Amino acid sequence: MDENEYGERIGPGTIRFRRLLPGPIERVWDYLTKPDLRGQWLASGKTELLIGGRIELHFHNSKLSRQPDVEPPDKYKDEPEQAIFTGVVTRCEPPYLLAHTWTGDGENTEVCYELAERGDRVLLTLTHMKLDTSELELGVLGGWHRHLEILADRLAGREPEAFWRRYRVLDAAYERRLAAQD
Repeated sequence: MDENEYGERIGPGTIRFRRLLPGPIERVWDYLTKPDLRGQWLASGKTELLIGGRIELHFHNSKLSRQPDVEPPDKYKDEPEQAIFTGVVTRCEPPYLLAHTWTGDGENTEVCYELAERGDRVLLTLTHMKLDTSELELGVLGGWHRHLEILADRLAGREPEAFWRRYRVLDAAYERRLAAQD
């Protein structure tokens, strides 16, 4: 795995990913904001694109690929197959920036997606903040990494590898990386 693909801890409870994706920027924006497109790589659900608007995230990770998958890791065995999170849009500057709260499972975090044109490609900078435990940080790092791989596959017209099979590899890699940093 390319070292530059890993998310990084940029401060207490804050992680960041950067990905150079196939453009144009309006297409990437659509994959971030339109429920049917976002559902192909992250989670479906409505998004009201205005400050104070509601966002719904309906996750069904095992359905993000047509490839056969494995069972989720034990730490997720008690989680429902389809998890639902909600949030409120805090910033919206189409097609360059979307930020929202992320509420669910007793957590209240914030996510910011920033897009910048780089020729015919788009730089996505994703920052997830207010991650108050190292366990939450670990899960978020592996999860975002996997979801962003799927986004890159979808934008490139490729069928992604099964979610949980790849997530298990990433989760173990992030566990080693975080242990080395602590």
